[in-house]
This record gives sequence, structure tokens and C-alpha cells, in this order.
Amino acid sequence: MDRRLTDDFDHVFYSGPIDEWFRHEEGRLGYRTLDFVTERHQGDYQGNAVINYCNLDVPWTRIAEHKHFTPWETHERTVIFKEFSRACGPCDTPYYPVRLLADDPLLARYVGLARGEANVTFVGRLGTYRYLDMHMAIGEALDVADRFLEVHRRGMPMPAFVVDPLR
Repeated sequence: MDRRLTDDFDHVFYSGPIDEWFRHEEGRLGYRTLDFVTERHQGDYQGNAVINYCNLDVPWTRIAEHKHFTPWETHERTVIFKEFSRACGPCDTPYYPVRLLADDPLLARYVGLARGEANVTFVGRLGTYRYLDMHMAIGEALDVADRFLEVHRRGMPMPAFVVDPLR
């Protein structure tokens, strides 16, 4: 990550991997990534927008059929996306933190570095290295926005974290 972003903006809200912000100078945290396989079918494939698969004998974790997000439309064909989860390598896009106990010392070092950054707030799953369900991630984003408006109104600095990532 090019930390010179803080030179171009009054404040940065960073939602990428916290270790990437620091160019992995302390080491790499563990993440999961996703591979997507697209399929096209006639008619309706699964009857709703998303089905999660938790069985060990099913290789994908979720199937999304986007036409069900717009039920007021009708389509003779459909497109589905199967999601396959796997360990994230250095050249992959991270989606979810793994967050094992063994990661805690490394995370603590990154959190310490982050708290020393000026005009940057680390947010979201990757920025705080926490698994969050989507409704929690959205709720926290709204809380961060409210907090920013409040501290800005008072002329105070915005903290590096609104939620403690070490908890």
C-alpha cells in the first residue's frame, strides 16, 4: 500500500489488509480468498438469491443467483456464481481474515503500528483483522462515519480504530 495517500487527503479510511498497509514489514497475516465459477442455465437454478453450503462433501461454499435480487424482472435464462474458498496466497485477493490464536502476536504488532499512524482509520474485516458478518460490517461502517463527524465537529483527531481489533 502506498501510505502517501495520507499526503493527498485529510483523512483515510483504510479497509484493506492491515498488514498490507505496512507492506508486510512484520510478516503476513492469514487470509482466505475466493474463486468464482460462472455457470449459465435455462430457467431458474435454485429458486433464491443465495444458498450457503456447509457440507464437507460440497466443494463450494455458496451459490449466488443474481436474478433473484430483482424479483420484479423475468428472465428465461439465469447466471449463477459458485464460490470456492481457499487459503490466500501472496498474489491473491484476501476476502476474510483467518484469525488464529497464533496470529495474535503479529496482529498486536500491526495494531501498535496502526495506532501510530496519523489521519488513518482502519475499518472493516481486513482493516481490523476480524471476521464480521455483513450486517455487522455495515453497522460498524455507519458507527465509524458517525464518530468521524463527531470528532471532526469537535476538532479532535480520529482514532486509528473505532473498535479494538485485539478483542
